[in-house]
Amino acid sequence: MKYVIGIDLGTSSVKTVLVNKEGEIKGEATAAYPLIQERPGYSEQNPEEWVNGTVACLKQLLQENGVSGEDIEGVSFSGQMHGMVLLDEQNNVLRNAILWNDTRTTKECREIEQKLGGKLLDITRNAALEGFTLPKILWVQKHEPELFAKAARFVLPKDYLRYRMTGRVEMEISDAAGTLLLNVPEGAWSEEIAQAFGLPEGFCPPLVGSTEQTGTLLPEFAQQSGLSPDTRVFGGGADNACGAVGAGIVRKGDALCSIGTSGVVLTYEEDKNKDFAGKVHFFNHAHPGAFYAMGVTLAAGYSLSWFKDSLAPELSFSELLEPVGSLPPGADGLLFTPYLVGERTPHADSVIRGSFIGLSGTHRREHLARAVMEGITFSLAESVALFREAGITVERVISIGGGAKNPVWLQMQADIFGTPVVSLKNEQGPAMGSAMMAAVGCGWFGSLKECADKFIGYGKTYEPIPANVETYGRLFKLYQQVYSATRSLNEGLQEFRG
Repeated sequence: MKYVIGIDLGTSSVKTVLVNKEGEIKGEATAAYPLIQERPGYSEQNPEEWVNGTVACLKQLLQENGVSGEDIEGVSFSGQMHGMVLLDEQNNVLRNAILWNDTRTTKECREIEQKLGGKLLDITRNAALEGFTLPKILWVQKHEPELFAKAARFVLPKDYLRYRMTGRVEMEISDAAGTLLLNVPEGAWSEEIAQAFGLPEGFCPPLVGSTEQTGTLLPEFAQQSGLSPDTRVFGGGADNACGAVGAGIVRKGDALCSIGTSGVVLTYEEDKNKDFAGKVHFFNHAHPGAFYAMGVTLAAGYSLSWFKDSLAPELSFSELLEPVGSLPPGADGLLFTPYLVGERTPHADSVIRGSFIGLSGTHRREHLARAVMEGITFSLAESVALFREAGITVERVISIGGGAKNPVWLQMQADIFGTPVVSLKNEQGPAMGSAMMAAVGCGWFGSLKECADKFIGYGKTYEPIPANVETYGRLFKLYQQVYSATRSLNEGLQEFRG
């Protein structure tokens, strides 16, 4: 029996999955590692933790499942996006990695906008946000100049892990798309942007594709992990690209709705000239020559967790949501906006805060719970609306995460998106996506589309209910007015917040 391994390098842990040629997951292993948060807004990690955690997971995966290292044909990666790892000429790490959720770089974002103007969106297709990599590079350049003078190149988290496994310094393209240094439509580094900020020649490493082989394992890593030195290693992908692949978003017409702490709506696209004016992210996909547009709701599942923890800590989520299905769409005239920590799409606003609109004495906890679920889904629907305005057809939505565990919420998504919604039989997310990249790279399948047809099983399809679609269409227009109506009030209240 032959296998591939998917390695999902997340923010809090690394997860590995062992997958056979039938797409069956035969084993899993996870190892956690800490965040380093020395000051408010700072979020860093020691890259050595990623390597140690991965080695531990690979050893566990083989030992617990009775699999020989010789049985593993290939490995690939999913990685947390945007994190900056600075390397010197000998590829030694110069400082802790600055992660995607670090927010110290607001000034650098404004500098990028001022220097590049409209060229930023023309080249990168994305606005300058604190999460991206270039602002982090500029922060180190400005605040740690002696250290930055030693920097020869940078990589992203999973690409550093791959370097430690293979000895090759390369960056995979779907991850590179989130750096603000890539010409996204052309799939090449932007010399214009690198020169504009005085980055040294060769600072951006060679690009590789998601299913492209990037060597085999170094003998020392093979010995540590238990794998064979002949194990083939592939490029992998950014976590959102891998999550899309793992959910089968590899053909036009399909979109992904993922509701975790944050929420993501993502759609497959083959037209490199699509321009969303920076309102949604537009990145290179793991599928060769393809792209994905992505909108983000910052407080999706977090809004529901906040509501439960604040008003019903004694209940489980299933108990909290059980009576919601008996209520009509619109929660009897109650709207909620999930701006608890600001918003990303379509507003990119760190000041705005959430609200209940229309609250009356007749509303009970179940009304508020339904309004929270609807508000989260309305926020995600704003991204779907932007996709459709740009001419992208959304024929089916694959729902994963917390929003796919509740039948009422799945039907709600179908009614609000106005599109059939389907869940997955076996949801494994980015880890499965990365394993699929290894499977294609090993030649098990001719493309990610072929692999998806074999590996991915779908659950029940929820069709939109016409009467609900009509009701939610009217409510959605009201929801979209809440942001502008409350923006100035939120600015005024900011000084009173702790």
